Amino acid sequence: MRLFAISDLHLSFGTDKPMDVFSGWENYTKRLRENWGKIVGENDTVVIAGDVSWGISLSESLEDFAFLNSLSGRKIIIKGNHDYWWSTAAKIRNFFDVNGFDTLSILHNNCFSDGQIAVCGTRGWVYDGTGEQDVKVINRECGRLERSISLAESAGVKPFVFLHYPPVYGDYKCDEIISVLQKHKIKTVNYGHIHGAGKYRILPEYEGINFRILSADTVNFTPVFIAECGTFK
Repeated sequence: MRLFAISDLHLSFGTDKPMDVFSGWENYTKRLRENWGKIVGENDTVVIAGDVSWGISLSESLEDFAFLNSLSGRKIIIKGNHDYWWSTAAKIRNFFDVNGFDTLSILHNNCFSDGQIAVCGTRGWVYDGTGEQDVKVINRECGRLERSISLAESAGVKPFVFLHYPPVYGDYKCDEIISVLQKHKIKTVNYGHIHGAGKYRILPEYEGINFRILSADTVNFTPVFIAECGTFK
């Protein structure tokens, strides 16, 4: 069994928000399905690090989740900045249950462990947010990241960290998120959010932390192999 990851699928089966208008996104859902099917097996797990659907509600995102559920493997979803459908964890889990989306889970104030490694993470926040509301969100996201990693460490397993926002980008960095990562000696962080020419401002390493981008258009709409794994619970 293997762990893969990808981000920023921006599905829009239930709403009029096509990504095909952007260069490089032509026929992206077809390409995604084909590439996914070539490498992801039924016993594998794929982390989706945010921006899953353009739907503004769970019901409007129904077709997008149906598409995801039809793909092979288990999927663990993190909230992205465009995931307006995101509600309370209880409502999301109930929505998945009611609709039979049995391969979908969310990473939110928790972690998923196979007994050896753990999927940890949260959305994160912008690196140049300095307003009062930004500070509140950053503190909340740091708390969620801290809890997720600490749960893995308490279970004696190695945390693999996934975020939606990059903690470091160009000349900017989110010191609060970086501080949590350094505190727990995290050496690799996987993230999404960045598209197009923005990839040229990506920093592959910062103060001993390696960064890997997962945005679908930057990885050719193909899940990225992360590690060998067992069954996550």
